[in-house]
Amino acid sequence: MVEPKFVQKLALRGLELMQTVMAASSNPTFNGIKNIMFGRSSSSANGLNVVITAVVGVALAAALGGAVIYSKRSHWAHKRKRHPLSRQQWSTAFLPDGRLADGGLKVLKQVRSGGIDSSIRAEVWPFLLGVYSLNSSKEERDLERNHKREEYEQLRIQCQCLPNEEISEMISEVINCSTEAQEFGSQEADAFSHSVKDTGMTSEPIFREVDSQDEEDSKLLESSPGNSLQVKYDTSSDNESITEDDLNSNKFSDSHKNGNGKTEAFSDIESSVEDNSNLDDFSAMVKDRHQEKNTSADIEYKVDRIEWLKKTRPKALEDFSTWQRIIRLDAVRMNAEWVPYSSSQANVTEEEASRLASLVGLKNDEHLEPCQKHHAARLVAILETYALYDPEIGYCQGMSDLLSPFVALTDEDYEAFWCFVHFMHVARDNFRLDEVGIRKQLNMVARIIKAKDPHLYKHLEKLEAQDFFFVYRMVVVLFRRELTFEQTLCLWEVIWANQAAVRAGIKKSAWRKGKRRAPPSNDLLLYAIAASVLQKRNLIIEKHTGMDDILRECNSMAGHLDVWKLLDEAHDLVAALHDKI
Repeated sequence: MVEPKFVQKLALRGLELMQTVMAASSNPTFNGIKNIMFGRSSSSANGLNVVITAVVGVALAAALGGAVIYSKRSHWAHKRKRHPLSRQQWSTAFLPDGRLADGGLKVLKQVRSGGIDSSIRAEVWPFLLGVYSLNSSKEERDLERNHKREEYEQLRIQCQCLPNEEISEMISEVINCSTEAQEFGSQEADAFSHSVKDTGMTSEPIFREVDSQDEEDSKLLESSPGNSLQVKYDTSSDNESITEDDLNSNKFSDSHKNGNGKTEAFSDIESSVEDNSNLDDFSAMVKDRHQEKNTSADIEYKVDRIEWLKKTRPKALEDFSTWQRIIRLDAVRMNAEWVPYSSSQANVTEEEASRLASLVGLKNDEHLEPCQKHHAARLVAILETYALYDPEIGYCQGMSDLLSPFVALTDEDYEAFWCFVHFMHVARDNFRLDEVGIRKQLNMVARIIKAKDPHLYKHLEKLEAQDFFFVYRMVVVLFRRELTFEQTLCLWEVIWANQAAVRAGIKKSAWRKGKRRAPPSNDLLLYAIAASVLQKRNLIIEKHTGMDDILRECNSMAGHLDVWKLLDEAHDLVAALHDKI
């Protein structure tokens, strides 16, 4: 490979020589010298003109050749100016009905060659990831958006019903209370039955009166303790009924009376309304009991949902508490330097951040700034939802790194969630416990290296590193640890543009012609990983003597990779090897 400094000097010297010769040829002094040396012989003059023309041609060729070599063949070719997809290009890419012109081909080309302007990433990503079809109309996307929002909200409700550290004890308490309530109700019913028999009354009129009572009386009785004694207290009725004396008589079980001999069902209420000064206390008591009832009903609803989840998502129910604990830890430990937040998220208040953190049960977050705490809380909510959505994968460490860009650039949780779901359609195999998906990708990287550089591959075989586990991290988190936040997004966007082109059935012929133009590929990430290894081939062959050395070398790439150089070399590998692998 020609060094760039030499190329620059060659081009500059060529241009200088050309300018010198052209200036001299037009100088009168130069013509006088020419006449003295060659006289007025036309043949000699013509010969000199030919020489001058040849020198100028050589100089021009050197200048142009140097420019070509510098722009296309050197390692520094990636430094040519990139033009990301702009907002104007994006807004003019749609037809009147909201569909992308030419099936989105022009947009994909632009993203593939220059990435996306940061101001429109949240709008473009759903198209690249397949959340919305490239051929969808605005009306179709609006319907899909509403459907996705509702589905996400239902998943969040189910997450809140799943047992976790906070509600496990509450659920146990509800179950125990339900058992006790059943036993209490049975005893009370027996006592009531005996009291009716002792008074010589039949039970039918009483129950008819109970059934006919109005809704307000029913609610009052239901909200009071001992509400299984739902008897109409009406002394004005001519029908046989239980009187106040009957209620206070010893014919009822003593266990249902307080120390004053009054039934517990009404003793608290009576004591509260004996004088007007206690009306506020009585109102507060009724409100508290109403809230207690609602809380109990909410927990019972959760118990019912858990029973449903046992049948539909047993894996999620079994592992959710474990996933939740790890998610909360990873969210708090996230490296804040990786995430430049959108303006709305950067300006979030401490009150709002703490409220959201409390809702998702975030712990040990006191050291976080409001924007960081808000981001961590959103990570927890979305990762919990994904664990329920895909219980086969659930949650594994590293997934928070992949989700954080979606959360940082998207203000709506449901939009970030569905982008992440489609992103994980490809990446989910990286988190399978059997590691089959990772091994398959590592094997692909090995095949690329073997085809491109057999000498390097043989050296890796000697070091017993042909399984390529030294690039394991690059495969799992898609260069997230090796690149800066902005570089990561550029890499991912180009990868997604390739995958979107494959999904849309766009062939190689649709791209710009030329041997260096690669066809779209689902495996561009693996070609990029192979390119990063090839950049270190000389060091690996000459200096490294074992797997540990190579692993350290790969880890040292963090912060030192140029994403566009990497992508150029990856596309070159695709162009050269896609038919062979």
